[in-house]
Amino acid sequence: MLRTDPSVAIRALRSAAPYIRMYKGKVFVIKASGGVFADLASTRTLIEQVAILHQVGIRVVLVHGGGPQLTQIQESLGIKPQIVAGRRVTDEKSIEVTSMVLNGLVNTQILGICREFDIAAVGVSGVDAGLVRAHKRPPVNVEGTTVDYGFVGDIDLIDAKVLQQLLDDGLMPVVSPVSADDSGQLLNINADTVAAAIGGALKAEKLMLCTGAPGIMEALDDPRSIISYTDLQGLKRLKDQGSLKDGMLPKAKAIEDAIRGGVRRVHVMSYKSPDSILAEVFTNEGTGTLVVENISALSAAEQHE
Repeated sequence: MLRTDPSVAIRALRSAAPYIRMYKGKVFVIKASGGVFADLASTRTLIEQVAILHQVGIRVVLVHGGGPQLTQIQESLGIKPQIVAGRRVTDEKSIEVTSMVLNGLVNTQILGICREFDIAAVGVSGVDAGLVRAHKRPPVNVEGTTVDYGFVGDIDLIDAKVLQQLLDDGLMPVVSPVSADDSGQLLNINADTVAAAIGGALKAEKLMLCTGAPGIMEALDDPRSIISYTDLQGLKRLKDQGSLKDGMLPKAKAIEDAIRGGVRRVHVMSYKSPDSILAEVFTNEGTGTLVVENISALSAAEQHE
């Protein structure tokens, strides 16, 4: 039997070692959109990458969405989904289904895969221990039209004590974005928004947004126009020129809120790209888009000079 050449694995370990030293003990908030959990293979691929970060000493908080699953269940119950400016309208029937799908189906599915990869994970929602305190969003003006989003929440406060305690105990929180107001009324909150607010509350080193898009693109329909890195000023320019549409609009708002809240770096990458999370963490090039407060904060290596 021929012995395999170990040099490739050794080189990979050596190149990863500086990043492991840099990030060990730091908090990463990873938000995965519901699309990644549509099939078992993509779910396993994502959780395997998360497991590697967890096992090298990075303190990971995983926040999940569940849009496709929620749409499927709504339609099966005769409820027509309505999305305005990338955000879901949630009526009285829909908030019940939202809680069932996010807190139940998706969260539990993720915890099951975490067990396969030997991650000690604990499922929580925004309701648990007052983690996400919110109020019902009043009707808002969207492009000249008044929109009532229904039982959708705007965040007042993140009380991250429960997450901090779990992290200190070596556990990985898996967070559903469903929350409630002070009277106990359940509220649906955009998962990107929740992830950004949690990242700020924990002063996370990184917020990583895993989505179906390869990153932030200059031209909406051209994956080759992916932007490797930008800052808040560049993000505003993209929005003003119309490069950010639909689901990317709440993401852009979440990115800005996260950075202004104290998160040092935000990454946007595709869960469809092999090992995209690991590439973003353990290489300077990555696969998606890196957003910082000001490009001057990036090293020459990060700017790929």
